[in-house]
Amino acid sequence: MRRDNSSFKTAFLSEAGSRLKNNDYFGFVELDGYACYVVADGITHMHGSESARTAIEAVINAFQEEPGISRRKLRGYLRRANRELLHAKGFERLKASVTVVVTDYQKCRYGYAGNTRFRLYRNGKKIRASFDMSKGQDLVKEERISQDRLARHEERNNLYSFFGDKSYHPYLSGKIRLQEGDIITLYTRGIWENVDEGELEDVFAEAGDEPAEECDKVEDLLLSRQPEDLEDYTFAAIYVDKVFQDPKRKKRIRKAVLITVVVTAVILGICLAVFFWRRARARKRTDMEQHFSDMGDYIEDDNFIRAKEECDKALELAGELGDEEAEGDYRSFLRLLEAVINADDAYDAGDHSGAREAYLSARARSRYADNAGMGHIEKRLSQIGDYEQVFDSIAMGDRLSELGSYELAEEKYLEAKAKAAAIYFTEGRQQALDALDALYEAWDASLEETQEEQDALAAAQASAAELVKQGDTASAEKDYDGALVYYLIAQEKYGELDDTAQIALLNRKISTLNEKKAEVEARMEEARALEEQARKFEEEKDYEQAKAQYQYAKAVYTEIGQDNKANEVQGKIDILETKTAKQEKEQAAAEKEEQAEKEAQEKKEKEEKEAQEKKEKEEQEAKEKEARERAELERLVREEVERQKKEEEKGNGSVSGNSINGG
Repeated sequence: MRRDNSSFKTAFLSEAGSRLKNNDYFGFVELDGYACYVVADGITHMHGSESARTAIEAVINAFQEEPGISRRKLRGYLRRANRELLHAKGFERLKASVTVVVTDYQKCRYGYAGNTRFRLYRNGKKIRASFDMSKGQDLVKEERISQDRLARHEERNNLYSFFGDKSYHPYLSGKIRLQEGDIITLYTRGIWENVDEGELEDVFAEAGDEPAEECDKVEDLLLSRQPEDLEDYTFAAIYVDKVFQDPKRKKRIRKAVLITVVVTAVILGICLAVFFWRRARARKRTDMEQHFSDMGDYIEDDNFIRAKEECDKALELAGELGDEEAEGDYRSFLRLLEAVINADDAYDAGDHSGAREAYLSARARSRYADNAGMGHIEKRLSQIGDYEQVFDSIAMGDRLSELGSYELAEEKYLEAKAKAAAIYFTEGRQQALDALDALYEAWDASLEETQEEQDALAAAQASAAELVKQGDTASAEKDYDGALVYYLIAQEKYGELDDTAQIALLNRKISTLNEKKAEVEARMEEARALEEQARKFEEEKDYEQAKAQYQYAKAVYTEIGQDNKANEVQGKIDILETKTAKQEKEQAAAEKEEQAEKEAQEKKEKEEKEAQEKKEKEEQEAKEKEARERAELERLVREEVERQKKEEEKGNGSVSGNSINGG
């Protein structure tokens, strides 16, 4: 009857955009007493994901089984959708952003999780709207970005609550009384990323009687942008042309009063019967709520250990009462308290870096626990940031002092001292005081040794230019922190000279330094990979290849200004060279021994050859001597023979005179 005596017109469009298949979905059902409208945006990288459709079917089915617009029923519809996505089987976990609107044709209520959107327009003006459950929306609330920049911000789809997540926390609105002429719109991010709020308001400020026409106008606006990568988009408009007016309202009220009297009497009897049972549960609930209240008081007093004890007691009683909703809420608080206690332990131990990470984790959990303890968390994060600022100022002062820029160093130390005093950071304040004492001693010593200040402007400019040159050199050597210090000192000097052009140039150089730092880490990773390869070659005793890889790694470290790492690698190279030298020495010794043996053999052969030649020579000489002696003997014999012959001949010439005598 309600549906027949009211008029709700619904139109929608849903397209895949530049995707192969549409992962958005819209569905609605209008029963006699109630109606339900649902839009869903599948959060997935898989084409054809069923997350949006699964969520909507779950909501519609739950609504048809038990229609209504109470907060309990709406929460049940959303819980059914979340459960269906969690239990769905597939290659990818199903996740979706979902917005649900339910109405009894007089009032409506909406609930959602994620970044699908709900808008209610009345008389051409937006009077109710949902807010995205995203990091980007948080930045808008913190006024770190404007609302009109949200549609293009990188954190717009970084959701902290969505369907398909065990710890999702949907938003449930109160009842909204509808008026004739109201327009309800539901749409996904394919629309709001490309069509801003003002344009949508303009469309519905001049809306006609047919919702399909306004849907077409919105699509025309979207497509006129011609986005390069258009997401799936869905837009639905529900026109409330007539709300239900109950003709028997007064009569029903009188009847209700009579029934109430009768029922009250019956209920009174029943209440007496169940009084004691309910009183026991009431006491448990009272105790549970008291423990929860005490937990809140302890959180406000920053006593998180006692708060955890009270939360444990409240959680135990919630389990005994079977209150799943309270139990879920208390578990969120318990996780928060455990995170804060861990963070406080790290903070008290002086581990500020670890404490920062722990507090950031606690802050994320605080969103699911009514932002409890957020003041303590933010205070501690702020204190950690302040402590780090104190240490950073002291470190910068130390660097400036080393370079002789005592005024800037003093400024940094005084800044650290003032900051430490303001936050009651005793350790940091003492460090700043000690640094100031050391600075003043160095400053006084420097003033005693400093020559008369150069009085020529050219000399001052040359000094500043030299600092810029040193900064450029440090930048070229990848010493970006050193370069920054040089540039800061040069800025100070050019400030004294009122040289605005050079100051502007130095500002650009400083900006460039920050861009170069990002490159260093990538090169560091490359060098580490080279070291690992070298280590493998070294294990295989391939020292030449290992040395080559270490030299490449050293070259990378040197290139990015990591001299310590370069020296460390050089040490490994030196060890390799020692191993190589030892290997070469052993090889050379072996070769020398082989050469000595060869030379000894050659010497032996040479001596044997010389001995043989000497022997042959002596034999030859002996033969020649013997031949000479033989020849000499033969000559002497010949001479003797000749002499005798001559004597004989001479004797033969006087035979007659001597023959008698001879006879």
